[in-house]
Amino acid sequence: MARVERVLVYRLGSLGDTVVALPCFHLIARRFPAAERRVLTNFPVAGKAAPLMSVLEESGLVHGAFHYPVGLRDPGALLALRAEIARWRPDLLVYLAEPRGRVAVWRDLVFFRLCGIRRIVGAPLSRVLATHKALPDGLWEAEASRLARCLASLGDAALAQASSWDLLLTPREQAAAESALAGWPGTGAFLALAIGTKFAVNDWGESNWFAALAELGRRHGSLGLLTVGSREEAARAQAIAAAWPGPRLDLSGRLAPRESAAVLSRARLFMGHDSGPMHLAAAVGTRVIAVFSGRNPPGVWFPQGQGHRVIYPAGTCADCDLTRCLRDGQVCILSITPPEVVRAAEEALAEPA
Repeated sequence: MARVERVLVYRLGSLGDTVVALPCFHLIARRFPAAERRVLTNFPVAGKAAPLMSVLEESGLVHGAFHYPVGLRDPGALLALRAEIARWRPDLLVYLAEPRGRVAVWRDLVFFRLCGIRRIVGAPLSRVLATHKALPDGLWEAEASRLARCLASLGDAALAQASSWDLLLTPREQAAAESALAGWPGTGAFLALAIGTKFAVNDWGESNWFAALAELGRRHGSLGLLTVGSREEAARAQAIAAAWPGPRLDLSGRLAPRESAAVLSRARLFMGHDSGPMHLAAAVGTRVIAVFSGRNPPGVWFPQGQGHRVIYPAGTCADCDLTRCLRDGQVCILSITPPEVVRAAEEALAEPA
């Protein structure tokens, strides 16, 4: 490949979408270490969702971003964005967007050609690259693996190596975590909980979490319980955490995502939904207890790494792709019972830290 001085990475989504793409961002940085790397991304896809740059901005994996609102269709705004990208003169586009159909991919590629970009890698134009593989164990290929296959021409994304998932947290972010925990009685050993989720269909419900925490607290009440999430989730998190008899600390809305990751790295265990904080916890090596709906096929968005316990509902409505379940009243995720979550947490706590 000819000399590359400027790389534009196209990646949509929010916190969790960014974390699963970390190995690809590391690969791009290794492949083009001297290039200026910027990302084209959307504004948050939900009011509570953290934008992509909140995960990457201090990592050194990218050097800046071009932003546009979700669903941008205004011709004037599109022309302005095209002109902004064209002025920067990228030598290469790395296409990391989630598949949205071949027509959407071609439309994107036409736009990038109009921006003056001639070299593009990663576009999932074939069905093989646009779909997740069925695996022998009954799960489906992780989105991180599909993305890595799309970038195979750039090299090996090394998904199995912990370094590929490194958020490259800075000393400042580690210090912010220490400051947030300073003086809290639960700092020595604590569980972390995040009850937020981008899609309502993935919400297990307050009463279920309350019941699970009450039982876990009866057995492990000497541990602390720390809650993280957005500012909007604080009141709900505190109401659920009231079931816990031990030390409690709510950091909802008080830390940036990367600072939250530094806090989560100190937890014995993380519990939560299919969400951005779940992916952050896995990335920093904390074991995860995750409650999933059947919105996506099992495995596609499971936390990376070993030692996690994912509770995925049995049933026939898997891969519904709904954001809100209006027809069946979230029957899939609500079929999961608090004792199942308690059992998974008990097993994880019994293992060596």
